[in-house]
Amino acid sequence: MAATLDDGPDVLAIDLHLVHEASSQQAFDQLRQRGLRARCPDRTLGVTDHVVPITNSWTPRAREWAETLLANCASLGIPCLPYGHRRQGIVHVVGPELGLTRPGMTVVCGDSHTSTHGALGAVAFGIGTTQVAHVLATQALLVNRPKTMEIRIDGRLRPGAVSKDLALALIGRHGNLAAAGHAVEFRGAAIDALSVEARMTLCNMGVELGARMAMIAPDEATIGYIRDTPHPPDAREEERWRSLRTDDGAVFDARLTLDAGGVAPYVTWGTTPAHAVPLGGTVPDPGSLQDPDLAERALGYMNLVPGTLVSSITIDAAFIGSCTNSRIEDLRAAADVLRGRRVAPGVTAVVAPGSMSVKTQAEAEGLDDIFAAAGFAWGGAGCSLCIAANGDVVPPGARCASTTNRNFEGRQGTGSRTHLMSPASVAASAVAGRLVEPGSLA
Repeated sequence: MAATLDDGPDVLAIDLHLVHEASSQQAFDQLRQRGLRARCPDRTLGVTDHVVPITNSWTPRAREWAETLLANCASLGIPCLPYGHRRQGIVHVVGPELGLTRPGMTVVCGDSHTSTHGALGAVAFGIGTTQVAHVLATQALLVNRPKTMEIRIDGRLRPGAVSKDLALALIGRHGNLAAAGHAVEFRGAAIDALSVEARMTLCNMGVELGARMAMIAPDEATIGYIRDTPHPPDAREEERWRSLRTDDGAVFDARLTLDAGGVAPYVTWGTTPAHAVPLGGTVPDPGSLQDPDLAERALGYMNLVPGTLVSSITIDAAFIGSCTNSRIEDLRAAADVLRGRRVAPGVTAVVAPGSMSVKTQAEAEGLDDIFAAAGFAWGGAGCSLCIAANGDVVPPGARCASTTNRNFEGRQGTGSRTHLMSPASVAASAVAGRLVEPGSLA
């Protein structure tokens, strides 16, 4: 539900508000200072994720943040999934898997990758700390209506290529501002063929294309996914969800297209997701890129030279996790590559399930044993190695094949060098000790 004010912004009612320890503390403080209560505590969920240790023990600061979130939620009657809860996990994994994210909903969180929830047909976007406080107090938000963009992806993905590769191909070809200021809808035959979890990866990466939000119209796959959650829909909800599709003949403000059949497994070579090339390619010449100066700096930071074969770049670490690629399908894909193989000497490898539910399911399927036999450490359900928190870091100068969504300078630790890839490609690279696609392994 929304109402448009005379001066332009819409007042948007918020159906689901997700809060975590890294972006909400100041917001809770603001409410206390003004003597305000939570407007609709039952429409908010607190989740401990950003500071949860993956391989290390708790630092005092991380533990304080986690305990503060739990206390803040308790003070306002907001349900919370703290560390140790059987449903705890990364907020953008937990919301969908619990069935809390639903088609037609408005979903916000103090985290840019809230766009993930758009994969289930929700209007979902990240907000700032002041806006977190505003939503807590009013369950509404002032929003300037974004422009619209259709990204149509037709064709059929080739073997070895997945939705992470679609995302990197789009960003690599069009830049990380191509969808700036737009609400993106992914459409087309290739999108229809994706699993719901694969769609989440694509919508998660929509922010790296500059999108304000990214979404996919709900279909039978969406409904089937939510039926299998702790909060399944009733017949009336399912009927309504089937109607939530873009009108025939709708006009978008902008449009991008991509042939899925032409997309190979991708990897980033530089310090932005836009620095992406096929794994079978070479490091490009800065002069051929949109921002040569940034590319030159990226080459220096990453210690690479133009013309280098990507498949010759050796790695020191491998990480499978984050809100982008830590769901059960991601772990299965990586385990399929690792079965009967070992991580190359000198490579430190870690896998972090996206939630305790994913961790439990993976262990029931024996995936943890496959990872352990291959030489991967089996971590906790959290974000810390993605954002270099809580002591989980990639060492300075070390090169990491990672399923995360950002490869900025220092993202995984001061001086660390991150290469974004799909779970299967990270697993293959860990085995080879260099950046390779799964099909290249003997």
